[in-house]
Amino acid sequence: MKSFRPRLLALFLLFPPILAPFGLLAAPATAEMPAAYHDALEAVAGAEVTTVIDGDTLILADGREIRLVGIQAPKLPLGRVGFETWPLAGEAKAFLERLTLGETLSLGFGGRRGDRHGRVLAHLFDGRGRWIQGEILKAGLARVYSFADNRALIGEMLALEREARAARRGIWADAYYAVRSAETAGRWLGGFELVEGRVLEVGRGGRNTYLNFGDDWRSDFTLVVDHRARRLFEEQGIDLNSYEGKSVRARGWMKSRNGPMIDVTHPEQIEVLED
Repeated sequence: MKSFRPRLLALFLLFPPILAPFGLLAAPATAEMPAAYHDALEAVAGAEVTTVIDGDTLILADGREIRLVGIQAPKLPLGRVGFETWPLAGEAKAFLERLTLGETLSLGFGGRRGDRHGRVLAHLFDGRGRWIQGEILKAGLARVYSFADNRALIGEMLALEREARAARRGIWADAYYAVRSAETAGRWLGGFELVEGRVLEVGRGGRNTYLNFGDDWRSDFTLVVDHRARRLFEEQGIDLNSYEGKSVRARGWMKSRNGPMIDVTHPEQIEVLED
């Protein structure tokens, strides 16, 4: 009987691409958190993305619902009665779909791992080593939205946000997301806002520290730092009195308490600006 091995070998040498689609020449890449992030985050195995809910929330094949920690994308109503869609919410969701839908992602944790809604709070990385939060911020389709118990990589995220804002990408070309002035902050009660202004005076009252931006603390914009947050500033070597006279950018939910105010729970909410 004649051997067919020489003929098969000749076919393989002539037409090697034919075998590639069947996975005989290369194995699919697996998503792993890049080594550069290992000091800041704990890596955990992920899964394929099956559903994107909005610009900062998705669902994995194993059922985990992931809230991309550290950012806030424009919001969709998602069944909330009377809730108006924020500008560019559809674009933010579509961008996250293009980045992640059908991709296997790995997870990184740098703080609290879950929220009261049962969602997993994680940083995400794809098979090419891309940091998903970073890609969204670079595109200008989210703001940095951090918490005292989840502060990993906030500095890196703030830098990417500044770059996108300077280039007027995405939300930064829309007045809905404009940085407010301390003088006009009272017009934006109830929203998550970025506010810039000069700290006129730093004072203490009870267990709180107040950064006042005007002469009348009863009506002017104020940042309030409670005693627990003050310890976080002290741990980073930041004296709250050092903000007096400086121009800063602060972020948080705008409330009304003796004028417009924002509660500051961790140092990264305040950025010192160059005069």
